[in-house]
Amino acid sequence: MIARRDVLRAAPALALALCRPLPAAAADEPLPRRHGVAMHGEPALPPGFERLPYARADAPKGGRLTNGWLGAFDTLNPYAYKGVPAQGLKGFVYESLLARNYDEPFALYGLVAESVELPDDRDFIVFHIDPRARFSDGEAVGAEDVLFTFELLRERGQPAFRSNYRRVRNAAVIDQRTIRFDLPTDDRELAMILGLMPVLASHATDVGRFEQTTFTPLVGTGPYGVSAIDPGRSITYRRDPNYWGRDLPVNRGVNNFDEIRYDYYRDANAMLEAFKRGLVDIRIEADPVRWTTGYDIPAVRRGDVVLESFTSGLPWGMNAFVFNTRKPIFSDVRVREALGFLFDYEWVDRNMFGGATVRTQSYYEGSELSSHGRPADARERELLARFPGVVRDDILEGRWSAPSGDGSGRDREQLRKALDLLAAAGWSLKGGALARDSDGAPFRFEIMVSTKEDERLALAFARGLERIGARADVRLADSIQAFRRLQTYDFDMIVYNWVSSLSPGTEQKKYWSAAAADTPGERNYMGVKEPAVDAMIDAMLAARERPDFVSAVRALDRILLSGFYVVPLFHVREQWIARWKAIQRPDVTPLYGPVLETWWRATSPAGTDG
Repeated sequence: MIARRDVLRAAPALALALCRPLPAAAADEPLPRRHGVAMHGEPALPPGFERLPYARADAPKGGRLTNGWLGAFDTLNPYAYKGVPAQGLKGFVYESLLARNYDEPFALYGLVAESVELPDDRDFIVFHIDPRARFSDGEAVGAEDVLFTFELLRERGQPAFRSNYRRVRNAAVIDQRTIRFDLPTDDRELAMILGLMPVLASHATDVGRFEQTTFTPLVGTGPYGVSAIDPGRSITYRRDPNYWGRDLPVNRGVNNFDEIRYDYYRDANAMLEAFKRGLVDIRIEADPVRWTTGYDIPAVRRGDVVLESFTSGLPWGMNAFVFNTRKPIFSDVRVREALGFLFDYEWVDRNMFGGATVRTQSYYEGSELSSHGRPADARERELLARFPGVVRDDILEGRWSAPSGDGSGRDREQLRKALDLLAAAGWSLKGGALARDSDGAPFRFEIMVSTKEDERLALAFARGLERIGARADVRLADSIQAFRRLQTYDFDMIVYNWVSSLSPGTEQKKYWSAAAADTPGERNYMGVKEPAVDAMIDAMLAARERPDFVSAVRALDRILLSGFYVVPLFHVREQWIARWKAIQRPDVTPLYGPVLETWWRATSPAGTDG
């Protein structure tokens, strides 16, 4: 164990922070304590609620759950910039001040912090630490541990922590179990983001080595500890019998397995075969062809394996080929739009997915946040008025859709549109090859993928590009190499899926802001730098009422679509899960879809689902 004086000696800035005097404003009359907070409006669950609405309070405890995961890992610290963290660490080993209810767009309830104080203008938030809260080593959690974690992640954490936490105006310990954060008034989500902050033990964290990869877990407050590890291949968590928070309302019927294991596979087919042999208990399937043809096995016919489809209220997200506009070849929007005409979605859907997919048309499709098919409302037009021309007329009026071909893979009309746009951008066919008019440079780039499924898609796209004399080299990188190249934006084109929630917020800055475009480790993979994008994100964060929020998100959607930063791919309307019948679940599925932490292993073969 590391002595506290060693931690502070290693980080004098943190030592100063812990000694920071209490601001005068903190002496104001305290506000009523809240049991929960919501991004917009009031939280749905009342004070004194017994459990989350999708958890079964009497769910059996015990047994092991084995998950399969593609790729590898090289660290047990999910908060530092370096390394690929193992799955399951967040939530199992490290938990946050407040806990999410996945049956609301964005609402948080007491966990490590039993209650909060939050004024209407959200210019500060006060967290009151639960006096029962303990770290896994038995030490009590205090407000100084929260401040320590805040300062540590602000200075040495992943870029998202650094950018978010540096917006906090001041942080101060009020007493042993109370801490206050003073916030800017133009970002109503920041209080919620702080509620999702983990709490690390100041007495047991080596600040000097925090940014290095490690196979020694940090000391957290979560319900599980790491019990076994085979670096890069498997990790096993064991439920802590002394977990301090097991009787909290947010934990009733949750964390039901004694052990949870993740086995890593380098190939999706190998992972599927492991599931069929009973080596993996649950499989979330994303491939329509595998879902319709790959599970015709005796275990399914006997009823030993259950196949289920779930729907959720979430947007489907943007799954797409992504242009890196930092690269000169993709700097012209006409080039990017042109290449979109050469991806024959109809052919891909029919020949690769049996007609089971739906074309993605919006960054927030499938929800009220999508602009697709909707003309801009008055509030959207007001927001966009400061940025004339940033949104195309057809997108502003809701008339635009992603290119639709005849499914032949040889649509001449789509080819003509692509060549016209490329010619306007200074590219022409010369001897069967596409070349730049100014210097004769060939049109050639690389598509980096990390799975066999994405490789198939990229090869199909590359064949379409060959029709105009453009060459796309498809490179299959392993998961760690791909992760590192993504961190530094070292690619021409990738396949990526930005998932979204019903309450997108500050994370949108990580995805689309100008600052993120120049910050390694963020997810602005396309490199967009558009003032209108930053303005719409600011409008989202400042919105107090849901209608204003929805208008700001739709306006952002229109700007991104007008920039043609991606070639949209497709999605499926349901979430598919295969499970061995010993793994059972509650009857209720929340707004966000299945929450596996509420599932359990049957105590007898005669058990029935739900």
